[in-house]
Amino acid sequence: MLRALTRRLLKLLLWLMLASALLVLVLRWVPPPGTALMIERKIESWGSGQSLQLKRQWRPWNELPDHLKMAVIAAEDQKFAEHWGFDMNAIQAALAHNQSGGSLRGASTLSQQVAKNLFLWSGRSWLRKGLEAWFTALIELFWSKERILEVYLNSVEWGDGIFGAEAAAQHHFGVGAPYLNRQQASQLAAVLPNPRRWSAGRPNGYVIRRAAWIRQQMNQLGGSHYLNQLKPRSPEWWPRWL
Repeated sequence: MLRALTRRLLKLLLWLMLASALLVLVLRWVPPPGTALMIERKIESWGSGQSLQLKRQWRPWNELPDHLKMAVIAAEDQKFAEHWGFDMNAIQAALAHNQSGGSLRGASTLSQQVAKNLFLWSGRSWLRKGLEAWFTALIELFWSKERILEVYLNSVEWGDGIFGAEAAAQHHFGVGAPYLNRQQASQLAAVLPNPRRWSAGRPNGYVIRRAAWIRQQMNQLGGSHYLNQLKPRSPEWWPRWL
């Protein structure tokens, strides 16, 4: 019985792996209708007895401003064009910092954040980190870097019930995402560590200073020229590792 049960579990695991790979492949072309984080926030609001309206509107890559693309890269993942989903140097630095007894520091790349927000739940556990690594690998395998950043900018949380660049631009600045200027884009990127605590539209001193640092980093990365590194070098339908 134990051997039969093991075989069934392995088959189930294999089917789940294949299903998840197919899902990620489909989302290479199809805009995700929502995210796991959006569902989580909605359930949280029900539990607290508060009404939360989720706002999100998809904007394709060409309609997202270069200012915002670069601001997010400068703030969250400056090696985005170079790595394959995991920044090992940042992970080692974070582990050393956390072991020293300081405040917990993360080292998630944009690819890892997409995997977590799109498919998984919040929290810190080995199971969730393992699934995050699996989905990150699939995303890096099947999607271009442009697609990863496109999904990120259309899915990231920018306030209570505010998801994606279009909803964030309208909520914080009263404009559509394509019309964000450099200052506004840097302020949106500056609040990403804790978008439910800080406001991009009403920034405090910390957000203003961090936004200025982000703009400086954008210049050092080469501005919008950096985005040329994200263009796929193989046919659009072909995995990037081939």
